[in-house]
Amino acid sequence: MPIRSYKPTSAGRRFQTRQIDEGLSKARPYKPLTEPLHSTGGRNNRGELTSWWRGGGHKRLYRIIDFKRDKRDIPGKIASIEYDPNRSARIALVQYADGEKRYILQPMGLKVGDTVIAGENVDILPGNALPLKNIPLGTMVHNVELRPGRGGQIARSAGSAVQVVAKEGDYASVKLPSGEIRLINLVCLATVGQVGNLDHENVSLGKAGRSRWLGQRPHVRGVAMNPVDHPLGGGEGKTSGGRHPVSPWGMPTKGYKTRNRKATDKFIVQRRTK
Repeated sequence: MPIRSYKPTSAGRRFQTRQIDEGLSKARPYKPLTEPLHSTGGRNNRGELTSWWRGGGHKRLYRIIDFKRDKRDIPGKIASIEYDPNRSARIALVQYADGEKRYILQPMGLKVGDTVIAGENVDILPGNALPLKNIPLGTMVHNVELRPGRGGQIARSAGSAVQVVAKEGDYASVKLPSGEIRLINLVCLATVGQVGNLDHENVSLGKAGRSRWLGQRPHVRGVAMNPVDHPLGGGEGKTSGGRHPVSPWGMPTKGYKTRNRKATDKFIVQRRTK
C-alpha cells in the first residue's frame, strides 16, 4: 500500500507518515470470528507490574485467525481484505463453498474474488496451504508449522516469508528472514507466498501520542532513574551508568546470551550469527 506524508503544519506532523488503505473493507469485522480482548497494562494476576512501558491504547477486538488451515480440499473465495489492530499483517475473510467463513493472513498479491484452498496436492499459488513435502524447492512460504497440526508459528508478520531450500529424509530445510537455516518436518503445513503489507516497516509514527494509541508508554532510560528503581540510576550530575548495561533486575542486556533451548538445537542447521 502507498505511504502518504504530510505538510509540516505542526511538529508532530512534520515526520508523520501513514498507509493509504486502498482496497481495505470499511465494514465492521465478522462478529462470529471476534472476541473481546482485555488490556493488562503490563500487570500480572496479582496486579504487579511485570512488563514495563505498557498501558492505555485504543480498545481492540480480537480477530480469530485460522493458523491451522485444517479445512482441507474445500475452495474458498476472498470476501474482503481487512485491517487487524492486533498484528502488522492484513487479514482476509474467506467464504468457503460450504458456507463457513474464516480469517486468514493476507499474502502479497491476494485480492478480493481470488480463490484459496488447503490440501495435500493443491496448486502452488499465494494463499494455498499444503505440506512442505509437496512444496517445490525455492518457494517462499509463510505461516509455517513447527509441529504437525499445531498451526503456523513462523513467518506471520507483515512482509515476512521463509524459503524452502532443501529436503532430506523426514525434514525440510527452510531459510528464515534472519538467515538461520532450520529443519522442519515435511508433514508440517505451510502457506504459499509472502505475507502482505510490506510497507508496514516504512511508516513513521511522527509523534509520541501515536505510540500511546498503540498502548506503548514512554520508555524511560535506566540512567535517568533513582538508585532505588534501577541499577544504573543515581549519581551526582549526569552519568553514563558506570557499569555494563543491565535490566532493572541486574541481568546484562547487550550481548549476554540467555537462550536455553537445547531441545531444539538439533533442528538448527545454521545459526543467524556467523
